[in-house]
Amino acid sequence: MSSQSKRREMDVMKLMMNDYVVETINDILNEFIVGFHGPKESLYEGGVWKIRVELPDAYPYKSPSIRFVNKILHPNVDETSGSVCLDVINQSWSPMFDLLNIFEVFLPQLLLYPNPSHPLNRDAASLMMKDRKQYDQKVKEFCELYAKKEDIMKPTAGEETDGDEDVTDEETCSSDDEIDGRADP
Repeated sequence: MSSQSKRREMDVMKLMMNDYVVETINDILNEFIVGFHGPKESLYEGGVWKIRVELPDAYPYKSPSIRFVNKILHPNVDETSGSVCLDVINQSWSPMFDLLNIFEVFLPQLLLYPNPSHPLNRDAASLMMKDRKQYDQKVKEFCELYAKKEDIMKPTAGEETDGDEDVTDEETCSSDDEIDGRADP
């Protein structure tokens, strides 16, 4: 078994040992769905999302592709594809990072500190900048409609994709979207 395969298995095991629900796609560790809970004390608290993770053959030397499967309202998440604009994944990835970093640090920080200046979802960014109260209410509505805990591992319409779509959007992401710190998962 190659060191990359061992690392892939170890990273997935770390997720499961930290109480993340992980469901493989086609029984391989290159593609899987992870249950992700919104950060505490945020608009997303109480919401649960399916995150599709695709590990390239060169993982951990090449970053994973991640996207939200169920809908989320956020300026830095594409409304249609669920792709995420996050510099640390799209541009600054290092083999020192692992999947646990993504789910315990990078994604919570993204939800806690949206960057409407470099959006993938221009409507959400515009609403956030023009009417924060209405934006906050709409985020909570999306959580109620699309991110219920009881629905987390049920199949979602359109979830089975052919894998040909681009799940990162580096062209519209800015390199100054770096996120530091650690969130309460």
